[in-house]
Amino acid sequence: MNRFTLGEAAPSRVVIREVGPRDGFQAEDVIIPTDMKRKVIGDLARAGITHIQAVSFVHPKRVPQMADAERLMESLEKQPGVVYSGLALNPAGVKRAVASRVDAVEVSISASDSHSRKNTGMGRDEAMAQAGDMIALARDANLDVIAGVQCAFGCVYEGGIPEKRVLKMVEAFLVHSPQALCIADTTGMAGPLEVGGLMSRIASMAGDLPVFLHLHDTRGLGLVNMTAAIMSGIHHFDASLGGMGGCPFVPGAAGNIPTEEALYLMERLGIATGAAVDQVAACTRALETFLRRILPGRIHRLK
Repeated sequence: MNRFTLGEAAPSRVVIREVGPRDGFQAEDVIIPTDMKRKVIGDLARAGITHIQAVSFVHPKRVPQMADAERLMESLEKQPGVVYSGLALNPAGVKRAVASRVDAVEVSISASDSHSRKNTGMGRDEAMAQAGDMIALARDANLDVIAGVQCAFGCVYEGGIPEKRVLKMVEAFLVHSPQALCIADTTGMAGPLEVGGLMSRIASMAGDLPVFLHLHDTRGLGLVNMTAAIMSGIHHFDASLGGMGGCPFVPGAAGNIPTEEALYLMERLGIATGAAVDQVAACTRALETFLRRILPGRIHRLK
């Protein structure tokens, strides 16, 4: 009996970066205490997650959940072999990241002018013009840099985003030699054909540089898009425990692909991740107890 496979494009291993402590927590109205954030991050590391986006360095009035970013990083007991990153949207955020204990900073710019103005208070061109200085600030402090493009597959305010615009932004980032790229479907508007087409082109441009794909599950195609990306040569993905997340400046935004479901899918495809689904699920259930609500993921409910 012949066994169906993903073909030569399928990797033996993928990297799942956990973004729940940043993207997930920022979407919650109930402030999660620093001690609990620290415990969740520690438990995720012990579960085998090797990349964790722990914080964002943004204005606390705009995203109150991240007001304790420096305090959290200062008190965090780092696990060997785990990369702890933070998100920054402007030079002030990068300077805060440099002064903290993060290992890497993600410099993230939106491909949508409208989204950029709502998210950062500046237009896309102005934000992109600052990107080189932001990367230089981080590199001068010996921080690794992840160069990110938000709204790469569409914007709720502008509709479709031209692929050529995204590729130009990636090209501009590559000039500054970041350690990785991150392409985000911030609004969850992507489908597998768009994902396969764009990500295969970006993978070709990036060469050996890791390219993370950040998928939101707004329209239920998150895991389908993940599979399409794998077949296009992408081996690094963002996910959020329990499917938490959502940009505060995107109406109707849903969370990221649930970490447990991404791990389970890889397991069923015979692709290693090094992380334990049951241990991540325990983190999600603890958060549900604290938040007093059911998170959108499904795998964590199975015991």
